[in-house]
Amino acid sequence: MNGSQLPITLTGPPLTAVGVAVIRARETRRDDRLYADPYADRFVAAAQQAYLDPSAPAEAAETWNTVLRLAEVMYETRTVGVRLADDGLLEAAACGRTQIVLLGAGLDTHAFRLAWPEPVRLFEIDLPQLFEFKEPLLRDAVTTCERHLIKADLGAEDWPEALLANGFDPAIRTHWVDHALMTLPTSTARAGVEAITRLSAPSSQYGFPVMGSQSFNTTLNTVDGAAALYRSMPNVDRGLGDDARQWIESLGWSTSFTSFTELAARYPRDVGSDTGSGTVTATRLAAPA
Repeated sequence: MNGSQLPITLTGPPLTAVGVAVIRARETRRDDRLYADPYADRFVAAAQQAYLDPSAPAEAAETWNTVLRLAEVMYETRTVGVRLADDGLLEAAACGRTQIVLLGAGLDTHAFRLAWPEPVRLFEIDLPQLFEFKEPLLRDAVTTCERHLIKADLGAEDWPEALLANGFDPAIRTHWVDHALMTLPTSTARAGVEAITRLSAPSSQYGFPVMGSQSFNTTLNTVDGAAALYRSMPNVDRGLGDDARQWIESLGWSTSFTSFTELAARYPRDVGSDTGSGTVTATRLAAPA
């Protein structure tokens, strides 16, 4: 892949993956790090080279600088979020949910850097152009689980078929991690959850974030130029809606909510006290007899 294509292909929500790689690389360099991602620096170096390439579009350098500023603002909360995601995946595997699906896998490297307590089958779903950037940089990396790549747009209707075609077993309890549906228009996001419901055996779990006062849009508005990076996203309602928990329960799930402040309390970082933000965990119920 020609590196100069990167600023064009990664815009809007996929661009967030680059910023989170910047955060993971920074955390890995700390003596008191919460986790280590030895591959994050590769993504950051390759992205920087692409954005600052003389042949890149004129606005590419400023895009890169904006990504760095946004990563700085989001660092404390997002780096704790990475550790929370790691711990959640390991806990899921330990509890027997060893079929894991990452909806919007981004540039994270769970399949290479986590020491799983049980054999895991990990399915990564994301846009083809993201994998075109990611995979060449992982050619020498060794997986610690069975890894499946699903090159698909979660905003389209055919990703469940692609998942099934790549070895996903709907009869097995599944752990679903949502990094992407919440960024989609509500009708599309709900269609995605309906698909997840059809594919989930009893006791499967699906987790999704809830944003309180420190929403992503609020953060974008604090960084000069950041909102412009997401201007291609239509101004429509996104995510599952204010009644998300009640709606998911109507599909046959039980739900619980844990605030981000409560989740982060186990780690020695100051993430504030926004109790409105957190994670909803939905557990698939057995069908009535």
